[in-house]
Amino acid sequence: MTEVVSQKMVVLDEEVTDPTHGSAPRSRPVQSYLEYGLIPLDKPRGPTSHEVVAWTRRLVGMEKAGHSGTLDPPVSGLLPIGLGQSTRALSLLLMFPKEYRGVMRIHSSVPRKQFDSITKEFTGEIFQRPPQRSSVSRQTRSRAIYELEITESQGNLFLFRVVCQSGTYIRKLVYDIGEVLGVGATMVELRRTRVGPLVEENGLVTLHQLSDAMFRLKAGDEEPLRKSILPIEECLGNIPKIVVRDSAVDAICHGARLGIPGILAVSEGVNKDDTLALMSSKNELIAIGKALMPTAEIQAHKKGLASTTERVVMKSGTYPRMWKTHAKPAAEAGVKKSG
Repeated sequence: MTEVVSQKMVVLDEEVTDPTHGSAPRSRPVQSYLEYGLIPLDKPRGPTSHEVVAWTRRLVGMEKAGHSGTLDPPVSGLLPIGLGQSTRALSLLLMFPKEYRGVMRIHSSVPRKQFDSITKEFTGEIFQRPPQRSSVSRQTRSRAIYELEITESQGNLFLFRVVCQSGTYIRKLVYDIGEVLGVGATMVELRRTRVGPLVEENGLVTLHQLSDAMFRLKAGDEEPLRKSILPIEECLGNIPKIVVRDSAVDAICHGARLGIPGILAVSEGVNKDDTLALMSSKNELIAIGKALMPTAEIQAHKKGLASTTERVVMKSGTYPRMWKTHAKPAAEAGVKKSG
């Protein structure tokens, strides 16, 4: 369901993790698996994204669920739905490019050479004003179109594939192409096929499949549910990571900034202000942070703050409290409790 992304890590220290606390994402008990899970849902045409999330929440029996990247009612395809604690990490998916496949109809015929020439002009940076029926302010803004290709055509109908920055309005893109062509264009159909490391070709989950998995779970069979839901850790793609000591985990869960003594490994090539995934030794996502120094400085120093903690994902108490009781946890994570 996800595209495998490997990262080179710079190892600063080695430490054996305590097996009595936390768990490797795929080995979590089923309730925790749900709590830190993400569903790569295949949204059908018709309902709103909000309705689909509400149905999903009822199906799995979770109090909290949310989606990343709204799909309009007529649009189908990949709708990432986070459950429980994983909703706190959904903002990471907005950092990734998205891929769509759709059908465009131009309102009057034009020479194919002219059509292809105009279409190519819509790659790179473009400017869009969100449509009237949108959830954001209607201010003109720039968006990146990484790829735009016509894969098939018949008459005035064109099948296209587009890879774009998050927040791009494909219906508006089609409309603008029609305006430049001078004949007008309408989007007939659209389907989202990729969000970062989540790829349609690797399998999406329908509401019917999810309902069946929950029915099987009640009968004692966890396997269908574990196949339908991904640990949030498998959806991080190429976001740089820092692996922290067990002794620093709970302090981060209380909002602490991460100190260099608490780091076991860091991704190569981290720059100051980069968004980071703060990970445990068992590959659990603890929190989302922002780098306070690049990889080279983290390697070169033994003290100092390496990352802020912007958004905590892991529940506090998952690992034991090991920071000093007289010190504020927000000061620095990475110093073991003395005595």
